[in-house]
Amino acid sequence: MSVAIDASIYARRRARLAARLGKGVAIVPTAPECLRNRDAHYPYRYDSYFYYLTGFREPEAVLVLVGGDTPRSILFCRDKNAEREIWDGYRYGPEAARTTFAFEEACSISELDTRMPDLLADRPAVQVHLGSDPVWDGRVLGWINAVRSRARSGVAAPGDLRDVRVLLDEMRLIKDGHEIALMRRAGEISAAAHRRAMQTSRPGATEYEVEAVLQHEFRHHGAQAPAYTSIVAGGANACVLHYVENNAALADGDLLLIDAGCELDGYASDITRTFPVNGRFSSAQREVYELVLAAQAAAIAAVKPGAHWNTPHDAAVAVLAQGFIDLKLLSGTLDAVLEQESYKQFYMHRTGHWLGLDVHDAGEYKTGGEWRELQPGMVLTVEPGCYIRPAPGVPEAFINIGIRIEDDALVTEDGCEILSAAAPKSVADIEALMRDRHD
Repeated sequence: MSVAIDASIYARRRARLAARLGKGVAIVPTAPECLRNRDAHYPYRYDSYFYYLTGFREPEAVLVLVGGDTPRSILFCRDKNAEREIWDGYRYGPEAARTTFAFEEACSISELDTRMPDLLADRPAVQVHLGSDPVWDGRVLGWINAVRSRARSGVAAPGDLRDVRVLLDEMRLIKDGHEIALMRRAGEISAAAHRRAMQTSRPGATEYEVEAVLQHEFRHHGAQAPAYTSIVAGGANACVLHYVENNAALADGDLLLIDAGCELDGYASDITRTFPVNGRFSSAQREVYELVLAAQAAAIAAVKPGAHWNTPHDAAVAVLAQGFIDLKLLSGTLDAVLEQESYKQFYMHRTGHWLGLDVHDAGEYKTGGEWRELQPGMVLTVEPGCYIRPAPGVPEAFINIGIRIEDDALVTEDGCEILSAAAPKSVADIEALMRDRHD
């Protein structure tokens, strides 16, 4: 059945986009359903751009936003169908969708191809998703060509075809109060899941058992799904950055790296914690862990308004590079290690990414060829790491240690707020929590 929706949130976003369209038209479809095998589908997830503007979660829907002096938003969606609702659940249908989500107009999705040429006629520009789906691109061009075929009757077709995501990416980059509240709650839920994983992990358990604990906590607290495939990587598996098999046994003396976050009402959390399976860091594990933690602290301190996007990364790399020298993983001066990028043997990824409706969220990292300045309302991850694979010259005590520590940072007026702070990450806090483990 339908749920309460604050339609004004989405109406305001549509109004902001319409103001940027001039007399043009924007067309934003939701994601298609995706077949898993035979007649079974993957769990449905709406398109993030479409959802950002509508709050509408059903498949087979398209938003058309018409600019001008009196802008209007039109939703094309599935019709009410009592028989299909018996099988698949509630459908709004055009009329209920129009009133619930505050559209000026709503129509059956079956009318889309018929209506679009008229909606595009005499409009100077059309903004759509470009390049992500050749079938969709062809459909849009078909509508434009249908308008062109009426040229001798005095009707003009749009002469300017643009990617609507350019405008929407900038809008999505700064989170509003509604988004921040959801992301703060998603961070709390995910942090609770990481705490539970620490308390239930032990030698002899399997990675997938720990993954099941995470998923239980996500759903138990109201999140709809993991925001991405959870990484639960014990021992050497932690040195595989995107390890997702999650099927190995956990060994006494190994570390367990968990990169997992929930999705709550569309918004992602993204947390990584690394801890000893047996509850106690070895000397070598502690040395590397404290280095990564110090690198993260330096990066977090650099997250503030006016700082450039790359500043936290540079801060983390400087700490890590010096640490690799101190641990005798690398030789030479700090300047040489940074200039030659030899630190990339052990740290090869960036220190963060935008976070929001997508776990790697919308928004450019550079503008005009320069790193973007951080502004209040942006949300980014801060996630330095160290991955020590077997190699000539690597001390045996450090081999197969893989550590990443990741938090979600909301840029505020005077610094940042860590949305995932409830997940323990100091050595003392982790070991104390794990001493109180339970089944």
